[in-house]
Amino acid sequence: MLDLIIVGAGTAGLSAAIYATRAGLSTLVIERAMYGGQITVSPEVDNYPGIPHTSGAELAQGMYQQAEDLGAQFAFETVESVEEEGGLYTVRTDAGTHTAPALILATGAQNRPLGLAEEQRFTGRGVSYCATCDGMFFKGRPVAVVGGGNTALEDAEVLAGICSTVYLVHRRDQFRGEHAQVERLRTHANVEFVLDSVVTALEGEDKLQAAVVENRKTGEVRRLEVDGLFVAVGQIPQNQPFAHLAETDAQGYLKAGEDCRTSRPGLFAAGDGRTKTVRQLVTAAADGAVAALGAAEYLRSR
Repeated sequence: MLDLIIVGAGTAGLSAAIYATRAGLSTLVIERAMYGGQITVSPEVDNYPGIPHTSGAELAQGMYQQAEDLGAQFAFETVESVEEEGGLYTVRTDAGTHTAPALILATGAQNRPLGLAEEQRFTGRGVSYCATCDGMFFKGRPVAVVGGGNTALEDAEVLAGICSTVYLVHRRDQFRGEHAQVERLRTHANVEFVLDSVVTALEGEDKLQAAVVENRKTGEVRRLEVDGLFVAVGQIPQNQPFAHLAETDAQGYLKAGEDCRTSRPGLFAAGDGRTKTVRQLVTAAADGAVAALGAAEYLRSR
């Protein structure tokens, strides 16, 4: 029988697989799509310690190969349900059933898209969902941020110190984020609020060149010539099949602290799908290590 099942083969899941196999656990990683997660769409990754220049696909390939070489098993299947009984977790997929006494959920979260026709085509070519990750690629160039919560406001402030112009596009006339953050943004001469407005189209050939915005009250259409568009309209945790197993917060994130332990023994949450304040590549990798070592400790104590 397996010692550990990991659901999700993004950065957190692959990191967990590396640490679990090194700890001597027989480990199965279940992934419904391609290994690597969201990072695979990034053509350039410059913020992973020790690897100054790589692509998301190359980084994912390296992590996958390392886990496989260490002995981790992989099953590319879609999880349909998970149940726990008698200290064992049974994971049912579209291809079969897998059982283990410990389970790590590393299913991550999907960035909420704007739903525009060209959005996917320009992702990694001007459209980004992480200002902290990609802001420096647009140093000295005009960009736009879409959103009205704290994440959008924080992104705009980060970019204000990097980019020539930052348009902050929000569909309402008031921001949902903190008032103090809004007032700080007002002090930046290179930040322009574009309120009561939504992005209706993206333009460009090989890369993004402009965003078309429409004022919802007046109907006025404006073309913002930008090299980058940062989408900050929320994330969707991929925890729906597992919400009955452990506590989640109001947004659906699995409640787990820095030890990655959930409210149920033997169940761990790692990466963007758990409650946390910083969701970065390096923190996902750290979560995977912590969860795997926690699982090893749990199994030894049984």
